[in-house]
Amino acid sequence: MDIKKELWGKTPCGKEIFRYTMTNGKGESVVLGSVGAAIVGINVLDKDGNIGDVVIGYDDPMSYFADGPCSGKCPGRFANRIAKGHFTLDGVEYTLPINNGPNHLHGGPQGFQNQVWDSRIENDGVEFMYFSKDGEEGYPGNLKVSARYEWGDDSALKLTFSAVTDAPTVVNLTNHVYFNLEGKGDIRHHVLRLNASEYLPTDPTLIPLGDSEPVSGTPMDFVNEKELGVDLEADFPAIKYGKGYDNCFVIDDYNPGQLSVAAELSAPESGRLLRVLTTQPGVQVYTANWLGGCPTGKGGRIYKDYDAVAIECQHFPDSPNKEDYPTTVLRPGEEFHEAIIFEFSTK
Repeated sequence: MDIKKELWGKTPCGKEIFRYTMTNGKGESVVLGSVGAAIVGINVLDKDGNIGDVVIGYDDPMSYFADGPCSGKCPGRFANRIAKGHFTLDGVEYTLPINNGPNHLHGGPQGFQNQVWDSRIENDGVEFMYFSKDGEEGYPGNLKVSARYEWGDDSALKLTFSAVTDAPTVVNLTNHVYFNLEGKGDIRHHVLRLNASEYLPTDPTLIPLGDSEPVSGTPMDFVNEKELGVDLEADFPAIKYGKGYDNCFVIDDYNPGQLSVAAELSAPESGRLLRVLTTQPGVQVYTANWLGGCPTGKGGRIYKDYDAVAIECQHFPDSPNKEDYPTTVLRPGEEFHEAIIFEFSTK
């Protein structure tokens, strides 16, 4: 494994932004950036033996700050939404910034995704570290977070999150990378299969109502593989609310700490196949419904809605306000530890 580190840029206040390139024995590479511990590029083989980039992103590191799509980055302290920016923990109510309609999204406007993380090459991987102070964006407790990436000749990108706190808090971490396995066009003809027979219905602001419901007989059914575009404009509440898919699916047979398959995504022209595994209970599928208007992309490309899809393995949205959901509470003496693996191949 070859890992190269380079200075990518500097913030206006002079903080250095680094870029890392990890290349395997097949010449495939993963490019990472220290803004939001981001996945900047994934260059993998297609069925004809050509290597191409399968994730969207930007050439300018400054474009990663406060971009609407949260492209490739690790949002936090709590990925996804918290209703009305409020939650109660151990009898204390906490108020968070509102930055998505009436709700709090991805840890707020100054969330982890908009911070420059410390970084280093460590034991054939790249490790990013961030220290979130008590009270940052309204969250309690000093939180130390690490995101470690490993890339191998098996074309599998492994992301491992760890976190510890000095006071009770809530944590939900994921990576918000967007895939286009063709490297061009939109993703309507990408084929998705989910290991999820239930999903979480939401209100119009995309806050879960509570209990999960079966996907069978609805446009949410990806138990058997289906093109993303088939029901992308269906007259169905979950689709209408988000202008496409922006929904959390419940991974079947979830077992805390155990890896299970969340999703398989493939593209017919390139023949590329992505298999996603995780230790987390949910997978948010987002078809980049509001991608248009984001910063100029790689090579000057102007991205449009539906040009990519995010497959975000995480705990459920609004978990701090839903006692029946798998807990996102982290206490002193405990360690948050979750993993996501992106496996690439061809078929």
